[in-house]
Amino acid sequence: MTLLTSEDTTAVTSALHFHACLDEHPERPASGQRVWSVDEVLALFDLPFSDLMFQAQTVHRAHFDPNLIELATLVSVKTGGCPEDCGYCPQSVHFDTGVQASKLMGVDTVRRAALAAKEAGASRFCMGAAWRAPKDRDIEAVAELVRTVKASGLEACATLGMLSDGQAETLRDAGLDYYNHNLDSAPDFYGNIITTRDYQDRLDTLARVREAGISVCCGGIVGLGESRLQRAGLVAELANLSPYPESVPINHLVKVAGTPLAAQPDLDPLEFVRTIAAARITMPMARVRLSAGRQSLGEAVQALCFVAGANSIFYGDKLLTTSNPQGNEDLALLSRLGLQIGTPMPRA
Repeated sequence: MTLLTSEDTTAVTSALHFHACLDEHPERPASGQRVWSVDEVLALFDLPFSDLMFQAQTVHRAHFDPNLIELATLVSVKTGGCPEDCGYCPQSVHFDTGVQASKLMGVDTVRRAALAAKEAGASRFCMGAAWRAPKDRDIEAVAELVRTVKASGLEACATLGMLSDGQAETLRDAGLDYYNHNLDSAPDFYGNIITTRDYQDRLDTLARVREAGISVCCGGIVGLGESRLQRAGLVAELANLSPYPESVPINHLVKVAGTPLAAQPDLDPLEFVRTIAAARITMPMARVRLSAGRQSLGEAVQALCFVAGANSIFYGDKLLTTSNPQGNEDLALLSRLGLQIGTPMPRA
């Protein structure tokens, strides 16, 4: 799998069209939602750090209580054996990472996990299954798990891969609140990381979720080897979804031995903070979540991310198959920062 160098980026992106570069910040007539050009988002990334943080904090305070943080728990309900070749993922059958494939969790196991998450303070319970595209019988089984989570009093979210016609409606009828399907990267970088599905496949699934009336959880991963321009391209793609996602998880690459990205150089942590800030500014009423990779960032960088507008974290000792900060460490950090646990709601 070949990664683009920064020198390659200019040549590649010059042949691509993300969104028109528009100086007058147009809005979609039906929703009033601003359309962002990649150049405009890149200009945010290029701001002096203090100016970017000030702008992000101003936007955050205008739309949310800045001291309220959502806790969400992510559990792998079906692990490993995925036929996709996502270069970052230890669950792919293409890579030898030591992850053993498992069957779908049963109702009782999920119920116990959901109740434990609620007891620990989580308000949303997210279930991940390593499928490329679930079969209808898989959807029916997950629908039963969704009903179990809802009965525990938590919001239910699922990430199951690509959905076909009718499957989102089945999940909706079971009570699913959110469906997660990340774009992962900017369109021009996507083929460097994944070859077993197209970018349009992801957009099609997001459209099916929207049409079914389920809220969208959609973000990406930074630190894959992309350029700053490509990070801006990812944020622009997310912000220009119509409407943009209600929940935006920003992942920091977790380098897993056996995957093609295991030796990827570390991303400058301040670049991660800039990505959070750009997401907050361009998607002002979304919950922006610190997701995978928090453990490598350290507490000081996480604190900067909260200042930049992150108001949700994945909480728990494990995210699917990778480690996460211990729950008591998260609670201690939030307490030291004077942050409260709750469900951030956008101000009208």
